Amino acid sequence: MNIYEIICDYLMKNKIGVLATVIKRTGSAPRDIGAKMFIGEDGKTFGTVGGGLLEDGTYKEALAIMGKNVIKTFSVNMNANAVNEKDMLCGGDVLILLEPVTVMQNDVYRKIEKLQSNKQKGLVLTGFGGGILTKTLFDKEGNIAGDIPDDETINRIKTLPHLKKPVLEEEYFADPIGEITPLYLFGAGHVAQYVAKIAKFAGFDVSVIDDKKEFANHERFPDADEIVVANIHDAFFCLDFTGDEYVVIVSRSHEYDAEILEETLKKETRYVGMIGSRRKVKMIIDGIKKKGYEDTAIEKIHAPIGIPIDAETPQEIAVSIVAELIKVKNKSQLLCPGNAI
Repeated sequence: MNIYEIICDYLMKNKIGVLATVIKRTGSAPRDIGAKMFIGEDGKTFGTVGGGLLEDGTYKEALAIMGKNVIKTFSVNMNANAVNEKDMLCGGDVLILLEPVTVMQNDVYRKIEKLQSNKQKGLVLTGFGGGILTKTLFDKEGNIAGDIPDDETINRIKTLPHLKKPVLEEEYFADPIGEITPLYLFGAGHVAQYVAKIAKFAGFDVSVIDDKKEFANHERFPDADEIVVANIHDAFFCLDFTGDEYVVIVSRSHEYDAEILEETLKKETRYVGMIGSRRKVKMIIDGIKKKGYEDTAIEKIHAPIGIPIDAETPQEIAVSIVAELIKVKNKSQLLCPGNAI
């Protein structure tokens, strides 16, 4: 279930909660702008804003305002020097918005969830000026649900019809839905560089994950939407898995590829592919089978990765990989009649 489904489920049961959203980020941080975590009145959490002290602080702040019907923003300094080594923090500063989730927003949340489930385009506008919460949904036709903003705000929103990434505008947070196709690219070598470039051009939201910042950086990956520098274990705390993600594994060694593949198979994904020769792939998959992974999960692996075009250079291999991503994406869309736009 995604965050909006969970919220609707709580509201249907007449339960409340707090929605935490990353609305601003400077420097390096575990999660990108728009990352969400829902904290229910029962203390349960869904989603993540980054793990470690960031998530712990968000949880405590949410519990402190639970049931008080107040909206709050707070910032977290992610200075790695200020925390214990075992705390998984990536550095930088993060601004978190905490908003109450009550039956007052029931109607707009249900419409948001319906739009998202049908994979239709829309924009969620959250206002928090003066400590007053407003929640508005704009669909692709310009219809409005929820709180009605003033004319100036509506006119501003009309200038953002093709917004694909969340943005903070003064005391409004604009959050598009139904647009992002997340690609998690594990590895930051030559093949990954070209996969990131071509996949971004093809409309994917690209996150590059590697444990070496000399490889995983915006100089080498200027087209990436997000760079995550972390070891494999911590990286999976920095990433959402809702079932819509595409995972491409092109790391620097067989051992890393195998470890990443094992962690990925524990998640719901739309696609998972791993680079390598047939011999290497067989060795890794045989090892995974011995560890008890289900055949149904293993059968979903695209390995060797890519459409067979006799690719040799990194550029050609990247074309082959992204072509396979597009093929899977478009086939998935054809199987979902509700998402025609």
